[in-house]
Amino acid sequence: MKPPNSLHFKTNILILLIVIFGPLGNLLLGKGMKGLGTTAVWTPAGLAHFLAFVLKSQFVWLGIGSLIVFFIAYTLVLSWADYSYVQPASAFAYGTAAVLGHFVLGEMVNPVQWAGIGVICLGVFVVGRTPPSTRELT
Repeated sequence: MKPPNSLHFKTNILILLIVIFGPLGNLLLGKGMKGLGTTAVWTPAGLAHFLAFVLKSQFVWLGIGSLIVFFIAYTLVLSWADYSYVQPASAFAYGTAAVLGHFVLGEMVNPVQWAGIGVICLGVFVVGRTPPSTRELT
């Protein structure tokens, strides 16, 4: 069955949102939480400090917002597309995470890691050439 073009377009748009907002949300959460440093969260004072920090951190809130967009896009696309299509197609997020980590956080990504990310992205293009749904849409 060949999917309608509108279904394929909607699926690609939502996968693009997944690929952008998942890694972005994780990056923002990580950046926000690094500002906290190490803390003993299991003591009442440590827990109070942790909660106060999280509630005041703009990066943490932006990360949570980004991950909510990711979650909504992910659940929507899974409502009509096959999981066996969505999960491999959204693996392009690994490349997004590496690029964000390298350029935003200044992390080192070695050539072997870039090669692995390239292989993953090549797989994404192969999966992207298949139909997003193998069942009749009603």
